[in-house]
Amino acid sequence: MNAPRTINEYLAQLRAALRGADPALVQDALYDAEEHLRAELAEQPGRSEAEMLAKVVGSYGAPEEVAELYRDQEIRIQRALRPPPPPKRRSLAGRFFGVAADPRTYGALFYMVLALATGIFYFTWAVAGVSLSAGLSVLIVGLPFIVLFFGSVRVLSLVEGRIVEAMLGARMPRRPPYPAQDATLLKRIGGMFTDPRTWTTLLYMLLMLPLGIVYFTLAVVLVSVSVGFIGAPVAWALNEGDLARLFDGHRVIVDWGFGGHVPGWGDAIVLCALGVLLLFATLHLARGLGRMHGQVARHLLVRGG
Repeated sequence: MNAPRTINEYLAQLRAALRGADPALVQDALYDAEEHLRAELAEQPGRSEAEMLAKVVGSYGAPEEVAELYRDQEIRIQRALRPPPPPKRRSLAGRFFGVAADPRTYGALFYMVLALATGIFYFTWAVAGVSLSAGLSVLIVGLPFIVLFFGSVRVLSLVEGRIVEAMLGARMPRRPPYPAQDATLLKRIGGMFTDPRTWTTLLYMLLMLPLGIVYFTLAVVLVSVSVGFIGAPVAWALNEGDLARLFDGHRVIVDWGFGGHVPGWGDAIVLCALGVLLLFATLHLARGLGRMHGQVARHLLVRGG
């Protein structure tokens, strides 16, 4: 491969060397490389891009070398994001109850509870920003407002990416796409409108409200019902006489398929067992939804994801 003579050629070769890598990794690598090379060019105003690259490539690395370093770094990142899984269990019961040993399960469950708050904020920000941008577009202050709004959307996408990566384990970019240096201000603004990632990020922010409502409702209702069922023997032990009189006096009859009867200790134990099963089923659901949402976030928030 020929030695790059411009920064754009260097970035194109780096992108080619990273072909097939994680899109988040590619975005981070391109941002870091362009930021470093342009900083070097700014510190050497008397040199052309070709002369600067000939000097810097020796210290920063050729595109192929940089790509290899980032691939090695990605392996360490993935190991940190995905801690060693618990030992595989062959029995059905072991696989069912083993979900409690997966730390990602609890991160996903917490994300489901947090999603309502973040969903309300993202939805409100997106709707208010788009509405005000459209309304102010006819005024002189409209253009600066639109630029600030779209800039804030990109910042929020990085913030959400850090949350998703920390709680769900999905690899997200740590750097935004590098702004075009050779384009005029109007072209940069136009680039925000033509960049598909801008609109997919807005779509993600709008989707987070209904998703947040569903996630929060599932997490709170299922966990509450599970804990309530598990605590049935304790409640019956503390209020055995009162509960028996309450059920009998109001003629509440329970039928598990073996004939009707007034609830007692046996029913409390059955509810406790059902509560345990429901709790672990909820953990499986939370882990599955966490994996699914991580893929949705990668697809909508990562360029080329």
